[in-house]
Amino acid sequence: MLVRLRSVDDPQPSEITPRVIHENRRAVLMAAAAGLATWSASALDAAVAADDVARPSGAALLQTRPSTLSTMERPTPYKDVTGYNNFYEFGTDKDDPAAYAGSLRVRPWTVAVEGEVARPRVFDIDELLKLAPLEERVYRMRCVEGWSMAIPWVGYSFAELIRRVEPTSRAKYVEFVTLADASQMPGLRSSVLSWPYVEGLRIDEAAHALTLLTLGLYGEVLPKQNGAPVRIVVPWKYGFKSGKSLVRIRFVEKQPQTSWNLAAPREYGFYSNVNPQVSHPRWSQATERRIGEDGFLQRKRPTLMFNGYAEQVASLYAGMDLRKAY
Repeated sequence: MLVRLRSVDDPQPSEITPRVIHENRRAVLMAAAAGLATWSASALDAAVAADDVARPSGAALLQTRPSTLSTMERPTPYKDVTGYNNFYEFGTDKDDPAAYAGSLRVRPWTVAVEGEVARPRVFDIDELLKLAPLEERVYRMRCVEGWSMAIPWVGYSFAELIRRVEPTSRAKYVEFVTLADASQMPGLRSSVLSWPYVEGLRIDEAAHALTLLTLGLYGEVLPKQNGAPVRIVVPWKYGFKSGKSLVRIRFVEKQPQTSWNLAAPREYGFYSNVNPQVSHPRWSQATERRIGEDGFLQRKRPTLMFNGYAEQVASLYAGMDLRKAY
């Protein structure tokens, strides 16, 4: 497992979340090291009552353990993480998912895993929640439109699922398919994309420890506007590569035809790694604005190669021309 070394420039843990939460969390994390961690709903309710990271009343909390794969960056406030989204199945404006995703029915929910695997199966969402120990990982997330967040996701490495379905030697890629139900998703009436939404990864990308099968954020089950009840998160790629509300995962031999690559191949390549040296045809990718921190008049921060995960993932692309394999 990769071990993250803290820098002297990293914020202290007490600076990452409000102090009252940090003080309650300290005991939780100490217990987590012994494999005993679980969030206390009553304690967290009291801690966040007056803070902008507060979770919705009554949202279920998930048992988590801390992860060495987290960045030490300050997490983006909960209200921004859940209120400023791209989820075109519910509309193209940033506030549409929060406004319209309430119609999404997340129970019952199953995810079919099929294709080039020795053990195809259909997972119930409760099976996925128990498949492996859940970790909280604060990941940098970068949108192709030029904004970013730091989000405390909850889940486990997608490699845990891969191991259980046993891909065959013909499995070279993994295809992720999102729910497409117009009765629940008003954005499907738009022709901006062909539905269902499809994304894909090379199998070595999917098996990387950073690729997260994601079931929650900020200690709670995934909000509907953030891809409930299960999504993929690939932190070194632009956000549209991280498919939401998954209903099918297929292991395939040929590179999948993905939604944005089909819609605008000059703008959205299959790999879509965060690369400040490769501009989008309509704007630069050299800088970004952190939602919840960077004001409109504040100078934008430099975009990091592979979104800051170069040390962990650059070897996946050794020998490739990343200006062509964008």
